[in-house]
Parts: sequence; C-alpha cells; structure tokens
Amino acid sequence: MNQELVDRIYEVLEEVVDPELGIDIVNLGLIYEVNVNEEKEALIKMTMTSMGCPMAGQILADAKMKLSMNVKELTNIQIDLVWSPPWGKEHMSRYAKIALGIRD
Repeated sequence: MNQELVDRIYEVLEEVVDPELGIDIVNLGLIYEVNVNEEKEALIKMTMTSMGCPMAGQILADAKMKLSMNVKELTNIQIDLVWSPPWGKEHMSRYAKIALGIRD
C-alpha cells in the first residue's frame, strides 16, 4: 500500500463537508478504511451518520469528484458505503465534537 497516496486521499476527503452538519467527512469519522493497491486503484469504505441520510448521494459524488480532480495518480476510485460497524459519535474527532457542542 502506498502510504503517501493514502495520506493525500485523507487530506482531500477533509474537503468534503456533510452539508447538514457542516463538518468534513474525515473528522465526522465517516471514513472507515482507505486502501490503494499497486495499480493505484483506491478502495474507500465509508458510512453515513444514518441509513436514511438524504445527502448520501451528494456526499459520495463530491468525494469521488474531489479525489479524481486532486489525486490524479489514481487509476480507479471505488467508494463502498457500509453500515457495519454503525456510525456513532465515538467515531468523531475531538474537533468535530467541539464544533458540534458534543461532550464526551
């Protein structure tokens, strides 16, 4: 796995904001896994804050667009939406919790 490329993917995904919460998807803890194989194909496993998230399509499209525009070395980008483990506030970064007024 190319760690430098994985780090860049995370940086770009920090630019993708959940429009309902106003926090990026990395700090919200929606990104569960990022892998890049030797052919520079990215496989990203992510979730949403709820199964009925009305913005899921927009968030996925925005993530894929930003990655294709900003990480040009990638030959393919696959984003799989997963529901296990279920998302919870424990997945959020300290920054996201403070921004949303959530106390531990």
